[in-house]
Amino acid sequence: DVQELKKKLASAKKYNDEEFMNSVSTKEPQTFGSESESVVVIDTGVKNAILRNIRSLGYKVIKVPWDYSVEKILLYNPKGIVFSNGPGDPLKCAETMKTAKSMIEKNIPTLGICLGAQILGLAGGANTYKLKYGHRGQNKSCVDLDNNQVYVTSQNHGYCIDPESLKNTDFKLWFTNTDDKTVEGIKHKQKKIIAVQFHPEASPGPFDCMFIFEELKRLIGEDNAKR
Repeated sequence: DVQELKKKLASAKKYNDEEFMNSVSTKEPQTFGSESESVVVIDTGVKNAILRNIRSLGYKVIKVPWDYSVEKILLYNPKGIVFSNGPGDPLKCAETMKTAKSMIEKNIPTLGICLGAQILGLAGGANTYKLKYGHRGQNKSCVDLDNNQVYVTSQNHGYCIDPESLKNTDFKLWFTNTDDKTVEGIKHKQKKIIAVQFHPEASPGPFDCMFIFEELKRLIGEDNAKR
């Protein structure tokens, strides 16, 4: 019954209205490793591969809920912060956005991945929008505008940062998609803040972009924050 199906479709909850965080985020802080220096991961649906790659840099990982307060995060004295990947509209993550604004202000070395990149962009004054066709797959080519190098990336997202809105922020475009010219990475002009729209953890996917984690480690050890 086509008419009945149309009625059901019209009454179905819109994807933009979905609230995912209470389903995908950890309820309590979790610690991985015993190193003296730590990186805090804001969990908005983080993949375990991201945690493993941060651990491989030599840091203890502390995974905290998506709405964990800045004050509680700072009690861990983190060397760096990672805003993770995850599902849904970044505008639904208002508490995470508030945390991101604080990390930008405090200039704590920070990496955003996928949803985390969108959250950092919003926190810095940019806008986001829903793509007509999301980026799904393991063969999405992106160009690093710093050196004109093209990388093959793994992606799975439906929202994106508006490139025009970056002009009103302190972020600059870092990576762009070679197919549709969408934003694939941003970095702060003065602060130790970087973000990528793709998945550098390569699980699954190519190993092209593992250097993104090394870039976070470099920022942690960088005395001069000027980008």
